[in-house]
Amino acid sequence: MDDAELQAAGSSTLTLGGAATVAADTLTVTIDEPRSWRNSVPATSYDRSVVRPAYPLVTARLKLQPFAAADFEDLYAINSRPDVTRYLYSEPGDAAQMREVLDQKIGESMLDEVGQRISLAVVRPELNRMIGEVHLQWLSWEHRQGEIGFVFHPDHHGKGFATEAAAVVLQLGFADLGLHRIIGRLDARNLGSARVLEKLGMRREAHFVHDEFFKGEWADQLIYAILDEEWTARH
Repeated sequence: MDDAELQAAGSSTLTLGGAATVAADTLTVTIDEPRSWRNSVPATSYDRSVVRPAYPLVTARLKLQPFAAADFEDLYAINSRPDVTRYLYSEPGDAAQMREVLDQKIGESMLDEVGQRISLAVVRPELNRMIGEVHLQWLSWEHRQGEIGFVFHPDHHGKGFATEAAAVVLQLGFADLGLHRIIGRLDARNLGSARVLEKLGMRREAHFVHDEFFKGEWADQLIYAILDEEWTARH
């Protein structure tokens, strides 16, 4: 279950990813809404709005953009590692599996229907390489609920990149889609990802004990959440 990737829904949840060795992020993120974040069709009153960002979305150190065929090598380098998939529903993938995964991600660049998700490649411009990915899924129109997730290559853990990138999709969820509450779910042993969620201002709302038989053993799950007014107050 997951600073690695959203857990694939075979068990109905999307879980935040990362290896158990993920170091705590050290970055304090300040959101000043760069113009590129605000070019979506906004949810001024909560209707069935379309979120179609003007890519790339640029932060102080990162560039977030839709997946492309050229991301294959970097995606494979991340998801073929056992330490990355330790808390994911998936196992380390082979090349053929990763091509199928990439094909799906390439189509996940906008939201106009409940159940869809945005999946964005996170690029370090000075390296011109994808170092991870972030996700926002639209869970409910009626209840204005969403979920975030992220996966980063272990070589880039502990530098605040996950926090910086995840802040972008939280902003999209609240400011552009008009969500009221966004959650993150993860394996209770995934301490690195839990620290990222806490740095984003998300509170731990639940600790489910042995709620899932996961990869041959019983596992606990944590639920984190933040409300729109809480996010606005922080930024």
